Amino acid sequence: MIGYVTLGTSDLERGAVFYDAIAKELGTPRMMETDDYIAWGKMDGPAGVALTKPFDGNPATVGNGVMVAFQAKDKDQVQRLHDIALANGGSCEGAPGPRGDNFYAAYFRDPDGNKLNAFLMG
Repeated sequence: MIGYVTLGTSDLERGAVFYDAIAKELGTPRMMETDDYIAWGKMDGPAGVALTKPFDGNPATVGNGVMVAFQAKDKDQVQRLHDIALANGGSCEGAPGPRGDNFYAAYFRDPDGNKLNAFLMG
């Protein structure tokens, strides 16, 4: 149902370092980019993520209650994604661990404060 998700940034170069590292772990390349945005994903693949300077020229802001989740292949990848996020300017919002019976996740924010998560169902 979701084609892609776009997040705002005030510093595209800084954000690119963060998302390039996350995308590399997930095996997802950059698929489009200009001076104002970068998109990571695969043509005809699952939903991708784009990072952009806001079109209106105002500073990027974080959506209260908004979160983007990256599906991991196993618990080790959840841990790696969390570690990669923190090593690339992100901040911890919840260490990797079980959340209920069939959900394992880690929560973090990108350098602009956008909330993200890496998860595994089952």
